[in-house]
Amino acid sequence: MSTAAARAVELSRLIRSRILFLDGAFGTVAQSFDLSEEEHRGVRFADWPQALKGNHDLLCLTQPELVRGIHESYLAAGADILTTNSFTANAPSLADYGLDGCVAEINHAAARIAREAADRAAHRIGQPRFVAGCLGPTTRTASLSPRVEDPGFRATDFDQLAATYRVAAQALLEGGADLLLVETVFDTLNAKAALYAIAGLGDAMNRPLPVIVSGTLTDASGRTLSGQTVEAFYNSIRHAPLIGIGLNCSLGASELHAHVIELARIADIPVSIHPNAGLPNELGEYTESPEKMAATLASMGREGLVNLVGGCCGTTPEHIGAIREAMEGVGARKPAAPLRVTRLSGLQPLNIEESTGFIHVGERTNVTGSARFCRLIEAEDYTAAVQVARQQVDAGANVLDVNMDAGLLDSVAAMRRFVNLLAAEPDISRVPVMVDSSAWEVLTAGLKCLQGKGVANSISLKNGEDEFLQQAREIRRLGAAVVVMAFDEQGQADGVESRVAVAERSYRLLVGEAAFPPEDIILDLNIFAVA
Repeated sequence: MSTAAARAVELSRLIRSRILFLDGAFGTVAQSFDLSEEEHRGVRFADWPQALKGNHDLLCLTQPELVRGIHESYLAAGADILTTNSFTANAPSLADYGLDGCVAEINHAAARIAREAADRAAHRIGQPRFVAGCLGPTTRTASLSPRVEDPGFRATDFDQLAATYRVAAQALLEGGADLLLVETVFDTLNAKAALYAIAGLGDAMNRPLPVIVSGTLTDASGRTLSGQTVEAFYNSIRHAPLIGIGLNCSLGASELHAHVIELARIADIPVSIHPNAGLPNELGEYTESPEKMAATLASMGREGLVNLVGGCCGTTPEHIGAIREAMEGVGARKPAAPLRVTRLSGLQPLNIEESTGFIHVGERTNVTGSARFCRLIEAEDYTAAVQVARQQVDAGANVLDVNMDAGLLDSVAAMRRFVNLLAAEPDISRVPVMVDSSAWEVLTAGLKCLQGKGVANSISLKNGEDEFLQQAREIRRLGAAVVVMAFDEQGQADGVESRVAVAERSYRLLVGEAAFPPEDIILDLNIFAVA
């Protein structure tokens, strides 16, 4: 086993056996140095045509010793895990400075500097110190439109985000990161793109990559900027093999307490929290003392809520030192053991349990089943088409089935446009979406527009096992449940015995070879209308 893989295994063990300590804010400490524009530029970027002051990630290239010193101050304070100085080192964010060609270089340098500091500390104290490769949010969001007049517009998309996250993640790992931290998630679709990229990278490296995802809530209501509740957020990303799930930023420890309780109740993996140093004052400054923040986090620890704690905006090495001291002797949370049930989500969760009752799928947003809806889409009257979806949800639909398979349509474009428009309507997008298409490219296009956990409808064995498994694995990576039709290589199953046989074979392949969760498999046995 490689050194990196061994550290990853040790980290996965430690996060369940004792509380681990993350570092605090990098930007807060960096700002205290009051670096000039020239100091941000260094020699290499002395003649750069754009202002670079405030780009803290660039300091990995222009002021590496300063970056190293900040890491060392957090290690001295008691941090077990350093986060790399790469919070905005992705293509959309760096493009604001004209530096989008430096994604790989900055991430690699950020990880290398942190790795060197962590290794020196580990050698000195005789205990492991880890590096979390930070994959922060981008300046563009896949679920929200920047144009008030066009709610279906997107400044980026899933594939673009996945591409830049893959470049960043690979550079972080090559630079020495032990795990990847997808943090400050305000749009879950962006996070799903990052997780998709990481999954592909893990496949290429032939090993699972340790990942922690940390969401951010915009206010005390407990929703992300894109509108999801805590449980809906967790349902959306729990398909990935995470070693932790948490909350950070926007709020202080006290304000996050209730939401950490909610997350700890439902998460079957370790829980992390790295809050701000309180709420900002009228000058935008974070002033909560290390002692007050530490006392609140220690209380969460004694309640059995957390496995990993640290700090975000406004926190310093003094905060981390106080937190570690206050939590001395506090045991790690034991992950919850929720029932294995189908867990879907839009902006709100939909957990299908024995007590849930009948699940209604609204099928009027389907061009093959509704002549009126088909006419609206063909006429590009999306305003009226969205109203059809609203009527379905108002009438009690628990899930919306969206199908754009009509001969005269650009089905991929229509699917993207309609699903993006639904995302702009909170009263509609609170329910999960079932993306329905017989065309694989349409099916995946729709899934890549869902920040929640939806359903892919459908796949089958009609083209053989290889294609069936390939499609199932992709659907799993995209974070969706799946409808499986009772078709095989001989065609549609049309009797009880053949239906059961095809269903059993499909199930065995999905669970045994594609590692698809049984609770995310929905079998359609071709039982047509009975009334």
